[in-house]
Amino acid sequence: MSAYFVTATGTDIGKTFVTAGLIRHLRNAGEEVDAFKPVVSGFDIATAALSDPGVLLGALDEAVTPESLDRLSPWRFAAPLSPDMAAAREGKSLDFDAIVSTCKKRIAQSEGTLFIEGVGGVMVPLDETHTVLDWMKALDLPLIVVTGSYLGTISHTLTAMECLSRKGLVVKALVINDSGDGAVPMEETKAALARFLPDVTLAALPRVKRPTDAADNFAALWRAIG
Repeated sequence: MSAYFVTATGTDIGKTFVTAGLIRHLRNAGEEVDAFKPVVSGFDIATAALSDPGVLLGALDEAVTPESLDRLSPWRFAAPLSPDMAAAREGKSLDFDAIVSTCKKRIAQSEGTLFIEGVGGVMVPLDETHTVLDWMKALDLPLIVVTGSYLGTISHTLTAMECLSRKGLVVKALVINDSGDGAVPMEETKAALARFLPDVTLAALPRVKRPTDAADNFAALWRAIG
């Protein structure tokens, strides 16, 4: 059994794209794999199949049902805001200890590879006193960090990596997901990050229409992680 936490330098960077791609790769290789994305904001039941939980369920070859959504993403909120704000819009608040304990139960029950996917970026607030960084520290899992290739990503990425380093967290791979609007070729961004992060495994994923189109890239990414 192995478990990884998938996080990112910001929101809409590509966490779910990367997680789904790795799930498909492992399933195609005949390996046991599961995912858990406990906290989701911006969720609309009318478009559940297109949501992050829906994409992950599709990668797992599971139907999108109320039961499967509850299993994969038990804390879902409608407003596309940070989880603390999204929960407040519904008169609720997130229970940080419950999130951590539920994750630990899933890890203990997992028989193969488990990907726990975070929400937003490294420092997104979950409640009044905890961020995603606190969540990752509480679980202390190896991390897969997703960043983009957009203008400004180098500063954002190095800042996020510094935060993770100060908490003593282990980054198994830093994945540059093509933002589609980079001012420089993605390989230049990768080379620049490599200069500042010489001990970090770096991978670049070009933009594709479907995760299945990037099978070779995800196979290479998994080899790098392993």
